[in-house]
Amino acid sequence: MALQDIVEKTVTGLGYDLVEIERSAGGLLRITIDLPWEPGVEQFVTVEDCEKVTRQLQFVLEVETVEYKRLEVSSPGIDRPLRHERDFERFEGSEIDLTLKAPIGEAAAGQVSANRKKFRGTLERVAATEGQAAGWQIVWSDAPPAKPGVRVSKKRAPAPVQVLGFVLDELREARLAPIVSFKGRNAKDKGVAEG
Repeated sequence: MALQDIVEKTVTGLGYDLVEIERSAGGLLRITIDLPWEPGVEQFVTVEDCEKVTRQLQFVLEVETVEYKRLEVSSPGIDRPLRHERDFERFEGSEIDLTLKAPIGEAAAGQVSANRKKFRGTLERVAATEGQAAGWQIVWSDAPPAKPGVRVSKKRAPAPVQVLGFVLDELREARLAPIVSFKGRNAKDKGVAEG
């Protein structure tokens, strides 16, 4: 049985999702797991989850005689890769970093450089229309972020919002943008409620 199949069967059998398998130099086998997605429920992988998967994988990999020197099981972290349709559904509305396989090209270039491949913006679903299947888009503005403590003039015209539609086959890589807030998990929600 192939390594991917062995690991995926073990991880899903324990009730987790397999995010990524990576083999590195020196015999390191790195497995990234996540909890299954339930809409409206925010869950996080704990150290105990990683221990549980590590113990089971060590046993299974020994039985299957898979060569490795060190096994590392971890959560996906704040820059979680997005690979499958369900990942995009789960993180719809989140800030993501996107890299295309090929530049957007002259036909799609408006205010964007035709040879641009990397984008950071908000992930949105595009509803299916007549003759076109549902898909995804990234929405962003190239305006520089406001610096803390600096007032932004209300007279200045805002930078235009830009949109790029894509299908998963066009992507080289997509990840959650690693945006760190030290104000707590619900700071964004409180700010909206107060404002």
